Amino acid sequence: MLDRQPYHGLSRKLVLAFDVGTTFSGVSYCILDPGEVPKIQGVSKYPGQVGGDTKIPSILYYDKNRKVCAIGPEADQEQIVEKAEDEGWTKVEWWKMHLRPKHLASAHIKDNDIPPLPKGVTAVQVLADFMAYLFRCAKAYIKEHEAHGASILASVADSIDFVLSHPNGWEGPQQTQIRRAAVLAGLIPDSAEGQKRITLVTEGEASLHYCVSNVFASDVWARVPIEKSEAQDDEEDVQDNEDKGVIIVDAGGGTIDLSAYAMKAGTKSGRALSFEEIAPTECRLQGSIFVTRRAVGLLQEKLRGSPYGAQDFIKQMKGVFDTTTKHRFRDASEPYYLKFGTAKVKDIQYGIRSGQLKLDGKDLAPLFDPAVESVLEAIQQQKRTSTKSVSFVFLVGGFAANDYLFKQLQDSLGLSGICLSRPDGHMNKAVADGAVSFYIDHIVTSRTARFTYGAEAIVPYVPWDSGHLARSHKQFMGVDGEMSLGDAFSSILLKGERVSETQEFSSPYSGIGVIPESLHETEVEILAYRGPKTNPQWMDKEKYAFSPLCTIRADTSAVAPTPHPRKDQQPGMYWSIDYDVVLLFGLTELQAQISWIEEGVEKRSPATVVYDDEVEKSE
Repeated sequence: MLDRQPYHGLSRKLVLAFDVGTTFSGVSYCILDPGEVPKIQGVSKYPGQVGGDTKIPSILYYDKNRKVCAIGPEADQEQIVEKAEDEGWTKVEWWKMHLRPKHLASAHIKDNDIPPLPKGVTAVQVLADFMAYLFRCAKAYIKEHEAHGASILASVADSIDFVLSHPNGWEGPQQTQIRRAAVLAGLIPDSAEGQKRITLVTEGEASLHYCVSNVFASDVWARVPIEKSEAQDDEEDVQDNEDKGVIIVDAGGGTIDLSAYAMKAGTKSGRALSFEEIAPTECRLQGSIFVTRRAVGLLQEKLRGSPYGAQDFIKQMKGVFDTTTKHRFRDASEPYYLKFGTAKVKDIQYGIRSGQLKLDGKDLAPLFDPAVESVLEAIQQQKRTSTKSVSFVFLVGGFAANDYLFKQLQDSLGLSGICLSRPDGHMNKAVADGAVSFYIDHIVTSRTARFTYGAEAIVPYVPWDSGHLARSHKQFMGVDGEMSLGDAFSSILLKGERVSETQEFSSPYSGIGVIPESLHETEVEILAYRGPKTNPQWMDKEKYAFSPLCTIRADTSAVAPTPHPRKDQQPGMYWSIDYDVVLLFGLTELQAQISWIEEGVEKRSPATVVYDDEVEKSE
């Protein structure tokens, strides 16, 4: 579907995309040569790997001195596992979940469900160590498999661009930590110029790019019209395309990410293919690791009283379940056999014969059903909030390969007329390949606000307003002599509003100080409202629903302050400045500026977006 054009840059560029997953990770890359059509390729050779695969396990071993001893496929080798036990190394897996935002619904997750990190090692450091490893492997692969690979790497050594993906539910604090990890990993220098070489993209948007590149030309997508006949005009063509919605479900190890899009315009009349987000994204903590967690509970309960219910055996069975049974399960009416011992191992009372534990399909289905139910609920949520009708769902990601998950979703969605499809090829390559496509093709032109964003405000007291009257006991007099109320919420962007990448949102602010020098810097805390309303007016009744998103910091020393006599029964003067905070929500990362009027001319200055480092504080 994508008619990719030759690269128009003036010099060679290398793009590396890291898909760091909860259970598996991968790297894709593209060498951009002027005049050549870009080709996306995956790294498929890693130390200790048996056979070529683009995905490797996201596991590491640390010794007692917090030094990395083994990563990826090497960490699965028998001699490494034995050495780790002998020398007291700590195995680190599922560590990406330590980065999760604390506001995500996670009642089903207990602290001990996620393996702890080694003492003194943060999740950011683990991410940095893992990305440094991926970087080394990617360079070694390019050097070995590309013609003149060594010279290619030498020519772009200080200018490699990186695309780093993250779940839909990861927000500013997580993006900040990913960027910090990139510096710690040695991907980029710790400078503003270095940070420009990092591009972040959600896993949902990366998956859309993968589907556009690899799926939309298939028979499944052919049933969705892309362009009308030559007899119909362009305006009708665009309207038809805009009415077609698709949900991308990226089912991974830790999260299941859902994103809904509609095609804005076809390739007719030379227009470039582009999409718009038509509903707020969804992110559910119901990836495949939670199936494994529930399986451990099942095994412990089933084997209680058996000598094979000991912790070592359960651990061994968990590993076998993770690599075989979890992938093969498809029918609740069939039995499944988990092989964990030799032919002499048996305990007939507990269903163990010839080193195999018999598991009924009806007992395995409940391990997967919470994920099925969560995806169906999220799809319905996106349908309810979507501005377009949705009739197609594409299922990608490593968890998508499970036939039970696919069949249950297919049967349920079919009842409501939605067609579910799994792309051909390597579904677990979707994010890495799609992240490179995001960098090259950039087909998403607008996104949808997941929450209502705004700031706490002080407003003039209006005695005839019912909301003000109910809060009359809270009114106070400011230095300007006016009666005011706090706890007001000033919205900047409403939930569900569609935002283009270049669209600006501004909100007026005033700074007041008894000395002008106190107004040379300003801070505005931006809040995310996560409650049921679209445009809340007050914060005092739903304080739980408001959470800090970030703080906008700016140098306002160039804004000339205005003097005023104090009117609050205090002597002296006070000073004020008026300015607007300008926010760009339509990009994959929030950007900010401030603006003010000087002698009738608008002036602008950059602002810094600062996030609370919630993950580091929690460790």
